[in-house]
Amino acid sequence: MTTLTVAGVLLGGALAGCGGASPAPPPSPSAPDTASASPAAKKPPTMAPGPAGRTPVFSRRAAGGGGAEKVVALTFDADMTADQGPRAKAGERFDNPELIALLRRLKVPSTVFMTGRWAEEYPAQAKGIGADGLFEVANHSYSHYAFTADCYGLPVVGKDAMARDVERAFSAFRQAGVRNVVPYFRFPGGCYDDAALRALTPANVTAVQWDVVSGDAFATDAGAVAEQVLDGVRPGSLVVMHCTRSAAPVTGEAIGRIVPELRKRGYRFVKVSELMEG
Repeated sequence: MTTLTVAGVLLGGALAGCGGASPAPPPSPSAPDTASASPAAKKPPTMAPGPAGRTPVFSRRAAGGGGAEKVVALTFDADMTADQGPRAKAGERFDNPELIALLRRLKVPSTVFMTGRWAEEYPAQAKGIGADGLFEVANHSYSHYAFTADCYGLPVVGKDAMARDVERAFSAFRQAGVRNVVPYFRFPGGCYDDAALRALTPANVTAVQWDVVSGDAFATDAGAVAEQVLDGVRPGSLVVMHCTRSAAPVTGEAIGRIVPELRKRGYRFVKVSELMEG
């Protein structure tokens, strides 16, 4: 498999994460997407390993079966690289609690792909997101270092350290008391190759990519971000976005346009775990 990367300027070493100040009550029964908002009682679905046990990759719901159902999964990357601690101490915000609060107000079930380093920097926010049935927390590595060479200038994790990096992120989630953790993994920068898929086999995760790039990273035009998402979404789509005050400043404004318009078009928002069930 050839290395996959994100179109445009999706991710860089400076991308940062998302969080919420405190857990909010579960959405009321009248919420538009109530079925997705309540915590799942069953084990989250995963894909079977690929040839020779390679980590499987999911990017959208297949066109067959329930693929025609008007559902869409919004995902938000909580990126913070392992070496960005000094920037956080200097005042840079790698979180966006306002965005999480907006998703709660709009009652939008979402999957947050969180790095372990982000969970260490914002443990209360990480715990709050994981305690809210509206969200599920997935693994975005511990370090947010690349799993292939030449991936947006990110430092590279050695092949023999990849599975440990993923496990270290899960450990950081446990230390922060994060609940609603699902066995899904997103490669930093979206970059992977066959060697990375083989190296991650011991982690027992399903890799999750996307079919719609929002273009919100480093964007300054919320309208353009919203238009790109609205133009790209199809039944069963999986959208990649970010939540950070410093590197994706207009995501919240874009969400304020995207969510009502997609609902107007008849779409229902789901987490990745529900999308994968189809």
